[in-house]
Amino acid sequence: MKDVHIVLGVITIALNGAAGLWGAWRYWRAEASTWFWRLLRAGQLTIVLEAALGGVLLLTKHKAPSLHYIYGILPLLVSFIAEQLRIASAQMILDARGFESTAAVGRLPDDEQRSLVRSIVLREMGVMTLSALVIVVLLIRAAGTAG
Repeated sequence: MKDVHIVLGVITIALNGAAGLWGAWRYWRAEASTWFWRLLRAGQLTIVLEAALGGVLLLTKHKAPSLHYIYGILPLLVSFIAEQLRIASAQMILDARGFESTAAVGRLPDDEQRSLVRSIVLREMGVMTLSALVIVVLLIRAAGTAG
């Protein structure tokens, strides 16, 4: 089971790294990307699976240094906090442009709606890209402290 944990850890680092790098590239080019979101969500899923498997290993008396557990749990927290910031970032854009609600956006001409949605999606990508890159660093540290 420890070998599965290691393999899943490598996959988790790879998926989150790919999401972070692809998201950074597309954000820099100011282009939305469905592949970014697919990679990100796959990476988030593997974080949950990896943490669950780590919990099973802990319950079955496999010991690791305390730092390994901290670095292993932090990606879950970073992902959760990033999702909250992602949601807030959309509201920040609406507030900055003086919209009281999404209903007010619906009254805009189509091209202005698309421009606003594009701004929101890019801001959300930026937030989640940063979280993916932070998660990669934490996961690499977790791997380095596995013992």
